[in-house]
Amino acid sequence: MSTLPRHRLFDAVKFQLEKFPKQDMLAAKINGSWKTFSTASVSETVNRFSAGLLQLGVGGNDFTPEGADKIAIISNNRPEWVFTDLAVQQTGAVLVPLYPTTNPAEIQFILNDAAVKYIFVSSKEMLEKIQALRSGVPTLKEIYSFDEIPGATHWSTIPDMATPALLEQVEAIKAGIDPEHLATIIYTSGTTGTPKGVMLTHANISSNVMYSKVSFPFDDAPQQKVLSFLPLNHIFEKTVTYIYLFSAIGIYYAESLDTLSENLKEVCPDGFTTVPRLLEKVFEKIMATGNSLTGIKRRLFFWAVSLAGKYDNNISGGAWYNLQLSIANKLVFSKWRAALGGNISYIVTGGAACQEKLLRIFNAAQIPVYEGYGPTENSPVICVNRRKPGGTKFGTVGPPIDGIEVKLEEDGEICVKGPTVMKGYYKRPDLTAETVVDGWLHTGDIGIWVDKKFIKITDRKKELFKTSGGKYVAPQPIENKFKESPFIEQIMVVGEGHKFTGALIVPAFPYLKYWMNRQNIPFTTQAEAIARPEVQEAYQKVIDEYNQHFNHVEQIKRFELMPEEWSIAGGEMTPKLSLKRKVVLEKYKSAIDKIYQNEHE
Repeated sequence: MSTLPRHRLFDAVKFQLEKFPKQDMLAAKINGSWKTFSTASVSETVNRFSAGLLQLGVGGNDFTPEGADKIAIISNNRPEWVFTDLAVQQTGAVLVPLYPTTNPAEIQFILNDAAVKYIFVSSKEMLEKIQALRSGVPTLKEIYSFDEIPGATHWSTIPDMATPALLEQVEAIKAGIDPEHLATIIYTSGTTGTPKGVMLTHANISSNVMYSKVSFPFDDAPQQKVLSFLPLNHIFEKTVTYIYLFSAIGIYYAESLDTLSENLKEVCPDGFTTVPRLLEKVFEKIMATGNSLTGIKRRLFFWAVSLAGKYDNNISGGAWYNLQLSIANKLVFSKWRAALGGNISYIVTGGAACQEKLLRIFNAAQIPVYEGYGPTENSPVICVNRRKPGGTKFGTVGPPIDGIEVKLEEDGEICVKGPTVMKGYYKRPDLTAETVVDGWLHTGDIGIWVDKKFIKITDRKKELFKTSGGKYVAPQPIENKFKESPFIEQIMVVGEGHKFTGALIVPAFPYLKYWMNRQNIPFTTQAEAIARPEVQEAYQKVIDEYNQHFNHVEQIKRFELMPEEWSIAGGEMTPKLSLKRKVVLEKYKSAIDKIYQNEHE
């Protein structure tokens, strides 16, 4: 295990100010134009913000997890999010970030559990959401907004309270904050039905930042910029933010997921982080464009995609293959790269397993995608594929980062030990003792070693299920393989306690509509389309084709097609776009019952 200097997260501002002062430390689109915030202006704003928080009675000398003041934030990604995070840290207080999509009952639980004093909200919608439950949170003193909202207290009133004496006090408090001090409590969904707060110190996150920088590597690159759109309240994007800040990489915030394509072309970033679901969406959009082509252009497009699907970064395809791929890159994939801004040198994906097919195709198209892995409890990165030769293997999450130890238990559970492992669960020593044993964090993820170097995630321990015949089935690899089909948008494998494995399938409706039109089958509504015998037959052929990749117990025997996509709004997806299996099982019980209605015949 290597050791690196320990930092407080707010040291990133001083580091950048001394070594690589920038004009675009942060940037956002405001009233139709990109506004940049220099390192010097961010430093001044954050220090004045901290001073104003001290005037409000936030922070001070009690640095214990229970005693430190808690400040919450519920907002989209924007510079003010980072201002707030840094300013709160510098007072010794603790930031409690929440997803904007969190339901009111969970928000109220978190605000009360953490005894939150103040909360920062982004918009009128978020303001009204918090106002509606304010009476049930006795510790909450005030709500501040980032947007200018009539009747709301704007966040800028806080830095306006700064005085020279308070600014001196900020410097004194900053100097006394140890890297082991708690920086944030991030609440994650618990199996008990109530969220659990993961306590992460400055040292936890900053060590993950530094080890990730060394491992990937992220070089100090003041000329580079990235586009940020994954929720900042999730540890993945938060840690990556500090990688960017300590690397002097400018951070530009996308307006929304809907404007992502436009923002990529405007910013022309060097890289970004994402989750597999969004990569899948990008690929589906590309394939829809391909399906709309005709003649030679269409044949050329699908020839290029087929060629890319065979790409292996570690094994040369030979001179003829490489020549063809070079032609495909010039004629077809160059347009893909242009759509992403034309400057991408890395995309890091995490949060869920990425389809191997997508990794092959994007990397063949000279759009480097690197898959990584890690839970909130490890700040979060455990593994990531590398940019150096031999450092990436498709279908794995890469080698462990430097500075930590990783081992697999007898049942394959991935365990990690090192300075990145959380302080514990807030107010839950019982859960902490179950999860961290002798310093080893038990992740609940099952994996295997590949080539004695890379880790491949095979499933979540709690998602493995047993059929009535006593055979275990791991749903994730099956689902990822089936999602390679252009017919399938989403899929959830089921079968706990049943004689065979089944599946709920959400069709890729744009592709299904295109296929039906080619077959001269009228497409009216999604519900009517999936009920048609010709469509059911087409999906049976897909099932039969992909079942060949699995053993008998893993093969899907029966399925039901779903009329609507699963979403965050519908409650089936988490904010990081992972499937909520328990919710789907309950919500679509009748569809699952239909799969198994004649299983004992």
